[in-house]
Amino acid sequence: MRRLFFLLLMFCTLPAWADGHDQLYKVAGWPEQRAHFITALDAAQQRYRNSLPPAVYQALVNNSNQRFAPQAMDQRAEQGLRQALQDPMPALAFFQSPLGRKIVTAELTATRPDQLAKNAQGLPVIDASATRQLLIGHLAMALPAREAGAEVSLAIAGVAADSLSQMIPGLLGGGQAQDMLKGQRERLMQQIGNDMNNTLLYVYRDLSDPELEEFVTFAESPEGKTYYQAALAAVRAGLAVGQSTSSLAPVR
Repeated sequence: MRRLFFLLLMFCTLPAWADGHDQLYKVAGWPEQRAHFITALDAAQQRYRNSLPPAVYQALVNNSNQRFAPQAMDQRAEQGLRQALQDPMPALAFFQSPLGRKIVTAELTATRPDQLAKNAQGLPVIDASATRQLLIGHLAMALPAREAGAEVSLAIAGVAADSLSQMIPGLLGGGQAQDMLKGQRERLMQQIGNDMNNTLLYVYRDLSDPELEEFVTFAESPEGKTYYQAALAAVRAGLAVGQSTSSLAPVR
């Protein structure tokens, strides 16, 4: 899941009429990262096409398309961000700055389909000075990347559980499938955390040490902490983790 590192941002010009949350949602690159996720998901579906019975494969595709419908994901995620972040302006100002734009470029590049394919067998090991390793360690603690990566894994696993429940009614009824997935969260976070420092070294390899230090300063500030906790809430809302596919409201 390190290849789907989710707390990623982007620079774009926004119309003056957009409110702060709407601007932040776009500047933070949520629609673009969601598009990267959908592309990766489509590729995964194609890999399973010839290895699963047709009925099972079709159930997986139908549930996946319903849960991860682009417009529905955007609606849920943006609403989650609004509910969790009272004041979007500090984060918006940071990510519209030259450094914020550079961070956004690095993060969006890391999740492009061609880059995911290039690093499918794992990221290269990045050598770094003691100072840079220390800064990355602080950033790894400040960013909820472990949690976000686990939510991505759980959301995808939830599609499989829902499909299995549909194929064999009663096998995982009464919310049992979602309860089972929740028990995997800590294990997934630990697995993701094992490679987190090297992942961040790779993603932010073009940032200078002073730029990385400035990024850490923001991430560890009260405003940065508030934003990243809200971002995690938005990830969970967008992926609908903990909800069965059948319970999701249709897009309006």
